[in-house]
Amino acid sequence: QVQLVESGGGLVQPGGSLRLSCAASGSIFSVKAMGWYRQAPGKQRELVAVISSDDSTNYADSVKGRFTISRDSAKNAVLLQMNSLKPEDTAVYLCNADGALDYNSGDYLTLWGQGTQVTVSS
Repeated sequence: QVQLVESGGGLVQPGGSLRLSCAASGSIFSVKAMGWYRQAPGKQRELVAVISSDDSTNYADSVKGRFTISRDSAKNAVLLQMNSLKPEDTAVYLCNADGALDYNSGDYLTLWGQGTQVTVSS
């Protein structure tokens, strides 16, 4: 079964840090781009950060300088290090894999994780 498995969410105080991880499992040979999105209650889903196969990155303005995205291409995995967290970072964080090559079918897939809750509160 092809899927993204996430971990690392939780409750943290303002100014604290969390690290989210996500890995593709199943018959995935490679992934073109991996990223993180988030969705807060009553708000639209928004891009947090994305990293491409050439390791180029893009961040939402609201997280620049605080969050760092990295990937392990050999494991088809992506990490999001979140520092200096603010209450407004509270959301469900979802991992995304774009251009994931399924070596069984030869298809390129877009995958989403199940989401992990991040709550920043004192």
